[in-house]
Amino acid sequence: MQKTSARLLSLLSLLQTRRDWPGALLAERLDISPRTVRRDVDRLRELGYPIVAVKGPDGGYRLEAGTELPPLLFDDEQAVALAVALQIAVTAGAGIEEAAARALTTVRQVMPARLRHRIDTLQVTAVERPVNRPNPQVDSGVLMALSAAVHAREVLRLDYTPETSPAGIDDDRTEPPPRRVQPHHLVTWGGRWYLIAWDLDRDDWRTFRVDRITPRTPTGPRFAPRELPQGDVATFVASRFRGSDGSGDWPCRGEVILDLPAAVVTRYTRDGVVEELGPNRCRLVLGSWSWPGLAAAIGRFDADIEVVGPAELKDAFAHLARRYANAATDPPPSRHSAP
Repeated sequence: MQKTSARLLSLLSLLQTRRDWPGALLAERLDISPRTVRRDVDRLRELGYPIVAVKGPDGGYRLEAGTELPPLLFDDEQAVALAVALQIAVTAGAGIEEAAARALTTVRQVMPARLRHRIDTLQVTAVERPVNRPNPQVDSGVLMALSAAVHAREVLRLDYTPETSPAGIDDDRTEPPPRRVQPHHLVTWGGRWYLIAWDLDRDDWRTFRVDRITPRTPTGPRFAPRELPQGDVATFVASRFRGSDGSGDWPCRGEVILDLPAAVVTRYTRDGVVEELGPNRCRLVLGSWSWPGLAAAIGRFDADIEVVGPAELKDAFAHLARRYANAATDPPPSRHSAP
């Protein structure tokens, strides 16, 4: 028979793996008597683990959530997964970076040497994507408040500081707070947090940047969730960051033929349609905010280009050709330059 301390850890590990455990099965798994199981359960209760007795023909036990967080047990893979998740938490922008670092230190200290070595060999460096403006940090308390409202399906009142942003993102500076919304989803996109909600006063969907939200309390009545226009969250969010007419598509979309294999073009095309036309030839349909921007995006492929259409895309290539030709020409000497 195991020593009492080892037996308690084994019992706790079993209780964490499934919801209900018949007492007889626990006794069989631990190779002890049902009476010893009862005593060990009492010892775990004294240590703060909320274990309740389950009524039924066989009787049994269940580990439930308590008022405090007692020590937890993880298997090897769970411990490694937790450490990796804590290392990359710095990229979340959720204001939990310091807490994640402290939690990682705590987890690492209690790890067996074999697991600590695996974690120490995995050094993750979080590099933020270069942007014109740094991604703002979000208050973790605001995230929790919004998440709670989404989960409870309760109408939320909020103060919102709008900004100038792409079409489909709420940026009307004349709309006074507070706003009354039905919160549906909390998402991240491009390193920022957004709340997808049905605006009750505008009778339409809105996408709010979380770092500009100040929730008000208390929340309002419960609501029945609506269906998103595009069906799933990912498609809806992507469509909100495209287009200016609410269609969910780019305002400028063109078609070209490139003298490159389709497999090569596909690797560097995130939001386009690539069709193979031959071993070293493919058709590319791509969208952008402007025709010069679309022409420049296609021009990054080092290959001959045949424009299928529309005419605006051909004009954009001609415009860029003149601009690039001017850039490649040495400017005339200034009258005030030294000989």
